[in-house]
Amino acid sequence: MTQRVETRAQKARVAYAGLRETDKVLQSLTTFARRYPVGAVAAVLLVVIGLLAAVAPAVSPHDPLFLNFADLQQPPLSRYVLGTDYEGRDILSRLIYGGRVSLEVSVLSVLLGTTVGAVWGIATAFLGGKFDIISQRFVEIIMSFPTVILAMGLLFALGGGIWTVTIAIAVTRLPFGARVIRSVALTVKALPYVDAARAIGASDLRIMVCHIAPQCVAPYLVLATAHLGTAIAIEASLGFLGIGITPPTPSWGNMLGGIVANTYKPIWWLVVFPGIAISITILAFNLLGDSLRDALDPKLRGR
Repeated sequence: MTQRVETRAQKARVAYAGLRETDKVLQSLTTFARRYPVGAVAAVLLVVIGLLAAVAPAVSPHDPLFLNFADLQQPPLSRYVLGTDYEGRDILSRLIYGGRVSLEVSVLSVLLGTTVGAVWGIATAFLGGKFDIISQRFVEIIMSFPTVILAMGLLFALGGGIWTVTIAIAVTRLPFGARVIRSVALTVKALPYVDAARAIGASDLRIMVCHIAPQCVAPYLVLATAHLGTAIAIEASLGFLGIGITPPTPSWGNMLGGIVANTYKPIWWLVVFPGIAISITILAFNLLGDSLRDALDPKLRGR
């Protein structure tokens, strides 16, 4: 009987701790929304776009790949909300499915490239010496190439497809993560508690993981958020040039590129709606990144 009472009391304590953590998260989100309303609106907009992309089969009114030759080039607000393209495909459905592809590529490429760059930056800052010098020269070589040109070269070498586009964009994000996080890690490395950890015999790996890496989380989040907009722009540029996501899979970039390939002067709704989707998403990511920077940087928090 006593054991049952103790088990119930333990479960109650765990549930109460969970409620407290949830309450803290809600308070943090409320405080962020009150202090940075623009960033909060951008975050809500991105959540809506992400949800639409996630449940695309349920919310899309038509099959994005269905060729309806009886309804070619239908204008908006006719039988179709945003009209149809030159092959009778519904623009709204293709935008929703294209958002799924564009967001998937951008998020995966930023997570891969920025994370690898951050780990690389922490290692080069802590180890220093020749490893740091050689690494920084390699980073400078990568940064010397224009972003789209570098991604194009990698795609020509790797071929088309979602994963190859993701890897190509990730490589373009890697040097920025390495340089920014390296500068933060160099500052943290000089702090007294790192010397104290080294004095008590902590290994280099433990110092990097437990003492330096946690201090780089805030700039990493800001950098990753800012890079998401850039990754979407790169994916759209590659798709526009016809070397990104291969048709008939829709993405915002190849929706623009396909209409330009079909005619010199495309009808307006085939250009405006994909362009608006790209612009709004990039703007939302940039606004959210600016708000996170202000919220996480103690020097800017009071402004």
